[in-house]
Amino acid sequence: MTRTICMKQWSITALTALLIGLAVLLAAAQTAHAKTVKDLYPLLSDRFIKSAKLTTLEDDLILKTDTGIVLTQTQMKKTLDQQDPRLQDQLENNLIFLAEQEILTLILEEEVKKSGLADEKPVTQEQITAYLQTKVGDQTVSDKEAKTFYDENKEMVGGMPFDQVEDSIKKFLLNNKQQTAVRTHIHDLGQRHQIRINEKWMDAQYKRMTDNPVDKARLSGKPSMVEFGATGCVPCDMMQPILDKLKKKFPDTLNIVFLHVRENQVLAGRYGIQSIPVQAFFDADGQEVFRHTGFFAEEEVMKQLKKMGVAR
Repeated sequence: MTRTICMKQWSITALTALLIGLAVLLAAAQTAHAKTVKDLYPLLSDRFIKSAKLTTLEDDLILKTDTGIVLTQTQMKKTLDQQDPRLQDQLENNLIFLAEQEILTLILEEEVKKSGLADEKPVTQEQITAYLQTKVGDQTVSDKEAKTFYDENKEMVGGMPFDQVEDSIKKFLLNNKQQTAVRTHIHDLGQRHQIRINEKWMDAQYKRMTDNPVDKARLSGKPSMVEFGATGCVPCDMMQPILDKLKKKFPDTLNIVFLHVRENQVLAGRYGIQSIPVQAFFDADGQEVFRHTGFFAEEEVMKQLKKMGVAR
């Protein structure tokens, strides 16, 4: 009798252990196979939300964080209504980035409060800027960096002597370095704050987002060169003959796209365009591999294309 009871107790214990073990394995498998934004949407692999997990959420919920921050479609509609009416159509095709901006702002407000730069009152933009400034570090621009930029972009400064534009160039390059440091910190925040996104909403918005010449080129499976510029901009106009020549030289192996930034302000903003012209180079997977600001001589363009395996 004792032996029978012991056998039953052992069986129950073993079964419980087995069930617990299976539950752990199942949870691990689900975690391992949890899809993130960068897994399914390659053009977003360098964005703040790249590590966000795709999941099923309530219809009105766009995303939420494990710290309790939420963003709803109702909130997004209110934010969209507050934007410049002239940009409404462009913004409606880029709601992913408007949502990203909104959730980033909410996270930054929380980080500002944690840092002690603000109390429980509404966080101001000035406080957010001050917080980000503490993450920039000591950035400097050397004389050599400024001179190199000048030599490569004389047309951009109207051919003025270096000593007359040196300070302006250094300020421009310093701003670029600070922006890079801020972007790095923001990407880190995206990984630290566990974000979950409504997969149904994301899929629909990604299709709308990529319906433009730049993203279509990046998704084509071919390398691409995108010129962000505008008509009437002297260095931009100087680039046009080079772009036309490249189109004829590489009709089947390279996408050449010109984007008029004044007519596509939201898309230009998505790509971080602050001055023009900008030449952005993307590999066959759609990932950016190089970027240049200012007039880019044909021989320099060819050097970059050789690095990408497009030209010989």
